[in-house]
Amino acid sequence: MACVDSEVNLWSIPLVALNVTLRKKLGLYLNPKNTVAADWTAVAEAMGFSYLEIKSHEAARSPAESVLENWQARSSEASVGKLLSVLTEVERKDVVEDLRPLIDEDVRKYCESQKKPSEPPLQVPEVDSCVPRTPDKIGITLDDDPEGAPELFDAFICYCHSDFEFVHEMIRELEQTECRLKLCVFDRDVLPGSCVWTITSELIEKRCKRMVVVISDEYLDSDACDFQTKFALSLCPGARGKRLIPVKYKPMSRPFPSILRFLTICDYTRPLTQDWFWKRLAKALSQPASHS
Repeated sequence: MACVDSEVNLWSIPLVALNVTLRKKLGLYLNPKNTVAADWTAVAEAMGFSYLEIKSHEAARSPAESVLENWQARSSEASVGKLLSVLTEVERKDVVEDLRPLIDEDVRKYCESQKKPSEPPLQVPEVDSCVPRTPDKIGITLDDDPEGAPELFDAFICYCHSDFEFVHEMIRELEQTECRLKLCVFDRDVLPGSCVWTITSELIEKRCKRMVVVISDEYLDSDACDFQTKFALSLCPGARGKRLIPVKYKPMSRPFPSILRFLTICDYTRPLTQDWFWKRLAKALSQPASHS
């Protein structure tokens, strides 16, 4: 049995420390509707979700995993220690006891990974594209000046390729009008040959004030969009910085992503508000960046 160092404060360990296996097993305990023991709905309520928010998770393949992921993104209080406290509060000590060895092992691995100095891969510098570079060392976008300030943007656009026609319309409406906003569109602005995940993270965190997420059925199947959305949410738990703006531009046959349900949506599919759509979006993107 793996044991976590007694000095480790589980309340300070983020939920990202918990791996996929643990999350799936948690779902096996909490997903079934049990007339005796508390299920995932009781856990969600203890985490602070409202009735409508809880209902929105019912369609998920694993509601318990979906709630955990949403809680991780929206709450600054979400931690391994808080999760154990919630499970105890709803009288699911059986879950805590059964899964504690797995939890301890995940936390141990997470703590070790945080202590390890990052070692560059064994590659020559010229072809080592996945080592994070400082902006003054190398350019990553078309208008970067490696010897000067990095190129900055009003918003990073998160989209899948099937929605690129709408992204073109967004460029026309927000960049080529009096709005004069500067959008970061990966396929247009990012230089080829760099590590996608490293560059995307730097653009979202350091170069762009906000992120527009173009939501569609196809978006739900995109690993890149999933990574970008969760990374941006991790930078502003609870949406305090108003950093993420979901945009729905066409009808969907699948449920809206639960992880974004707590954010105000800019909906292009409603005919009565279409005339205000671009003005509202431009205004939201023009606001000063929040540092809360």
